[in-house]
Amino acid sequence: MKKLPLAIAILAMSASSAFSADLAARPYTKAPPMIAAMYDWSGFYIGINGGGGSAHTCWDLVFPGGSIPQGCHNSTGGTAGGQVGFRWQSANWVFGLEGQGNWADFSGRNITPVGGNPFGGGSIRTRIDAFGLITGQVGYAWNNVLAYVKGGAAVVSDKYDVFFAGAVADTGKETRWGGTVGAGLEFGFAPNWSVGVEYDHVFLDSKDTTLAAVPAGAASTIHVRQDVDMGLVRLNYRFGGPLIAKY
Repeated sequence: MKKLPLAIAILAMSASSAFSADLAARPYTKAPPMIAAMYDWSGFYIGINGGGGSAHTCWDLVFPGGSIPQGCHNSTGGTAGGQVGFRWQSANWVFGLEGQGNWADFSGRNITPVGGNPFGGGSIRTRIDAFGLITGQVGYAWNNVLAYVKGGAAVVSDKYDVFFAGAVADTGKETRWGGTVGAGLEFGFAPNWSVGVEYDHVFLDSKDTTLAAVPAGAASTIHVRQDVDMGLVRLNYRFGGPLIAKY
């Protein structure tokens, strides 16, 4: 009888060993690959901007047979406006089209030379009250940081005044077309939101403009040469998915 429990114990241990041997070994599972989030600049966007600028303007008084220089001045001030555009990204390269419209308050004047001409001893003033830019962009992105250059067409609303004895004698207003080039740096700080800085140079066509006389003045024609430099801070909201997966 004492041998029976011992035999049962030996039989149970043998069965347990055989069952353990039949179990499959735990399979090796490879860790899932790391997924990095990559900023995507593609999509439509809309935004606002603000900053300052300076327009360098030179006048010549035009008369039959010649002209008389009236001097140059810088029209400085602030500007604010908005932009809308579309970008598409291929690898690290980003391409885009953009339209921008701004209110402006660039104003400056200079004293005209005394020399027997109609403007002698007075002063002239140039003001820019609005401008627009239509540009293409080419940029390179380091994830959520984008550097770009731009170029295209520009349109500016100019106003001209001639002063004598503190009063306006001649005045005129025109819309001038030209070209623009610029560069910017933009940072995506949140999903779909980005902020950036931009520099733009506008070079305008050189043309003659007729000024209308006001009381105590006489109609005249001036030849205007002008270019504009601006620095802007921009805030954009982009429509669409902000991130793509990069394995």
